Amino acid sequence: MKTTTATLVLALGLVACGKPGDEAAKTDQEVSAFTELPSAPIAKKVPHKMSIHGHERVDNYYWMRDDERKAPEVIAHLEAENAYTDSVMKHTKKLQETLFQEMTGRLEKDKSTVPVFHNGYWYYTRYLPEKEYAIHARRKGNLDAAEEVMLDVNELAEGSGYFSVGRLAVSPSNQLLAYPEDNIGRRVYTIRFKDLKTGELLPDKLENASPVAVWANDNQTVFYINKDRQTLLGYQVMRHKLGTPQSEDVVVYEERDKAFYTWISKSRDGELINIHHSSTTTSGQSILSADSPLGEFSALYPREENHEYSALKLGNEFYILTNWQAENFRLMKVAMEDASDKSKWFEVIPHDNAILLEEFTLFDRHLTVIERKAGQTGLRIINLKDNKDLKVGFNDPVYQLSLSTNPSPDSDRVRVSYSSLTTPRSIYEAELSSGELDLLKQDKIPGGFDPEHYQSEGILITTRDGAKVPVSLVYRKDQFRKDGSNPLLQYAYGSYGSTVDPWFRSSVISLLDRGFVFAIAHIRGGQKLGRAWYEDGKMFNKKNTFTDFIDVTKGLTKLKYGAPDKIFASGGSAGGLLMGAVVNMAPELYRGVTAAVPFVDVVTTMLDESIPLTVNEYDEWGNPNSKDSYEYMLSYSPYDQIKAQDYPNMLVTTGLHDSQVQYFEPMKWVAKLRELKTDKNQLLFNVNMEAGHGGSSGRFRRYHETALQYAFYLDLIGQSTIATAEE
Repeated sequence: MKTTTATLVLALGLVACGKPGDEAAKTDQEVSAFTELPSAPIAKKVPHKMSIHGHERVDNYYWMRDDERKAPEVIAHLEAENAYTDSVMKHTKKLQETLFQEMTGRLEKDKSTVPVFHNGYWYYTRYLPEKEYAIHARRKGNLDAAEEVMLDVNELAEGSGYFSVGRLAVSPSNQLLAYPEDNIGRRVYTIRFKDLKTGELLPDKLENASPVAVWANDNQTVFYINKDRQTLLGYQVMRHKLGTPQSEDVVVYEERDKAFYTWISKSRDGELINIHHSSTTTSGQSILSADSPLGEFSALYPREENHEYSALKLGNEFYILTNWQAENFRLMKVAMEDASDKSKWFEVIPHDNAILLEEFTLFDRHLTVIERKAGQTGLRIINLKDNKDLKVGFNDPVYQLSLSTNPSPDSDRVRVSYSSLTTPRSIYEAELSSGELDLLKQDKIPGGFDPEHYQSEGILITTRDGAKVPVSLVYRKDQFRKDGSNPLLQYAYGSYGSTVDPWFRSSVISLLDRGFVFAIAHIRGGQKLGRAWYEDGKMFNKKNTFTDFIDVTKGLTKLKYGAPDKIFASGGSAGGLLMGAVVNMAPELYRGVTAAVPFVDVVTTMLDESIPLTVNEYDEWGNPNSKDSYEYMLSYSPYDQIKAQDYPNMLVTTGLHDSQVQYFEPMKWVAKLRELKTDKNQLLFNVNMEAGHGGSSGRFRRYHETALQYAFYLDLIGQSTIATAEE
């Protein structure tokens, strides 16, 4: 076993520069700035052999897996890791607190959402100053009516280290509220019911559920999703009648294919209850009249392998977004009674190789679509009577645009959510006949934020195989010099076709004000450049994701956006897999790397069907039970590819109750890195013992984790105590 020795380190920024000859005047306290740190926790090795396809692997840290999360030896090691991280970062505590105060100081203390009108009420959420959680409220008829507080999450969360509320559902009668709650972070919810007239809780409690409930129109029947207790996969749609025990609930649909996720919703007109079936490559939808909750669900259109579709109802027709003979999707419509006959689907928006149709919603007289061309999204409005359409654009170089909440089909306006790297989240309404925009609300950023101080850019960087990767950048104008001297933080995700558009992150201002450039690399594996961009970054093309990120780093330094010795990288979850692959492949490029809840033990996890969400993702990563997939996945799996070499400074974070990436993956990864790495760089592991995949709950305290990450970067380049540009 390789051990580490205590290292003498200089706490950057804590020793002031003196004049020549001042050495003799230094006190013992000043000299002690050279501090001996404790040794990092060294994990025991217990060989665990695994064999498949004639190949044997030995995992010395497999013992760290404890599904109950109670094993004393495991908990003790995690606590030792936290203590070690606290010790190493102790000299940055003041900086962390400064960063935390900066970031939370940019949050609107009494923030509220734009009210949404539905079924006779205006619904909104608001916050009280200094409170962590939202208050969900409504007003009847008009916004001058008396406020009715439906749910004060602060009261529910009192005394809990973690608390989360899922999607709220008000009954058609407007009298009853169903709300899911999770006080562990495992994403397993209990659905509670509240009488909104009396304020009393009903005795009904639906446990082991997904975070959504749907009411039938009788105001007595509720549909919800039951989770598999081992895999945490929502697989059974249940029917519950108020006033009866959960043990009497009826299974109305069971998903037997573990590759599929299951979700439920209600049509905007309140007439249908939908079950959504979704795997990586195939999707479908089943429907039931909300007036007949005792009936049986039927497929809107039968599931077909590699066919993805979703449907919205308008009157007696379905509008269907489908990839049938359309890689970037097209929009069809069909009479409800003919939906199962694909030959009767009529094309509304044809397929376009250059345009990805992302989402749509319907109004009585108009259709609205968010479409993506050349990496950028735009709003398109089509008149359903004469098929005339118009496009609505925005002025930022790069930005994020999506449909907001639009519950009323009879509206003559559509709401969209807009944001950019320099523009806080904004809710606009576009007039459907003209496209004219009206700004309803823009997030306020206290603390003196001025967007004129910052500049965003969108550039393309050519990779080793000729692909041109879009990169979104932002920096503070008076802090940036395009001479290769600025520190740079590069972020990416790159999986599941998830596109990380450039939206406003108020926390990043703390880095920009200290001279950082922030870059988002829109690498393959997302859908920034359409569906083909995703396909070229999954399965046997997965390594393109990693090489894209590396080549973007090289390109940004070559273009002088960042100093070669001050480049940092960050990613979480599947983006943590990206970080793990990148530090194995090109560790010399990065001064420091943060990996949040990283998916790093790819092969072992994907071979174990008892681990949550494994089977669902065979079409994303491959099924290692097949030899070719096993060998390809093994060739990049971060945990398996650790070797004796120098690694950058690293900060790894996880949550003990993570249901997406189990805590033991990063725990094992850190232990093996400590065993094999040949450098003396920092390797820190921070474990949130009360949270899951999303980190701390609440709107303020989650920023403690961000402050730790930023302090990690700043400390490594000697900026522990340097003032911001504003100071």
